[in-house]
Amino acid sequence: MAYINLLPWRDAARKERQKQYLTILTATAVISFFLIFMVNMLYSARIDGQMQRNSYLENEIKVLDQRIAEIRTLNELKKSLQQRMSLISQLQGSRNLGTQIMDEIARIVPAGVYLNQLEKKGTSLLLIGKSESNNRLSNMLREAEESELLSGPYLEFIEAGKDSVSLLSNFKMHLTVKGYEAVQGNDSPATPAGGRAQ
Repeated sequence: MAYINLLPWRDAARKERQKQYLTILTATAVISFFLIFMVNMLYSARIDGQMQRNSYLENEIKVLDQRIAEIRTLNELKKSLQQRMSLISQLQGSRNLGTQIMDEIARIVPAGVYLNQLEKKGTSLLLIGKSESNNRLSNMLREAEESELLSGPYLEFIEAGKDSVSLLSNFKMHLTVKGYEAVQGNDSPATPAGGRAQ
């Protein structure tokens, strides 16, 4: 007679497989959760580190912006000081300019030429006077061209004296002062009394 097992072994086997499946599923879920948690912690740590670096860089950028602003202020102050120094140098250089001009005028004006008026406007000089002959004026022009202080002599006109008895001719001459820039406030004309300059 055949052996028949009446125990519910299929149900027991099914329950055992379900237990194994649930165990594996639970273990997989726990391991997955642990891995996700670890990855999340890793990226959170990286994000926090990057945020700290960004904050550090922002603070350093603010410090550099302040230094740049200070450097710009110092550059502006430097330019202002350089302009003042340049102006002081111009003033120092032109302090004795009037005396030097008068000395040079006295040197280039030959005998027989008389100055009635001398005006200075900026770097321009205007000479008005009388001359005994045109040759003396030519000599004066040559001396002005060779001068180290004066340049660009230009004779605007020369005309015979209105008095028929007078042998003197009236003239008007322009000159330029070399190497000096006009300083505002020092452009007042000088008008010496008429007389002979040699």
